Amino acid sequence: MVNEANLPEITFDVANLYQEELFTDRTAGTIRRLSPILPNGQPDASRTVLFSGQTQLLTPGGVLPLGFEMEVATLEEAINQFPQAVQQALEHAIEEAREMRREQQSRIVVPEAGALGGGFGGGKIKL
Repeated sequence: MVNEANLPEITFDVANLYQEELFTDRTAGTIRRLSPILPNGQPDASRTVLFSGQTQLLTPGGVLPLGFEMEVATLEEAINQFPQAVQQALEHAIEEAREMRREQQSRIVVPEAGALGGGFGGGKIKL
């Protein structure tokens, strides 16, 4: 049984409300527009509208989901910037994968003391 005393208190941040709208061409992907609003649902002109994009690319390893922020002011600008933003997100994902591969390859595996020497000298090499 869940102890209600250990549950976090979850509250809505009324100073950070956005209305979400999704736009799609049902082919290339989606553009998400987050319009700032006041608690009464009216537009909040003191904050900027946020745009982000999402798409999926088919790779030899399977489907690669890409999500990215778009620094634009209008939906038309987001539509025009979408191909370039996808390319940048893909390049970033490829570079992250390369970096992870480099980190994995550079890991040095050190056996525990005595693991290789059968207890003779604690695995230390003596010259």
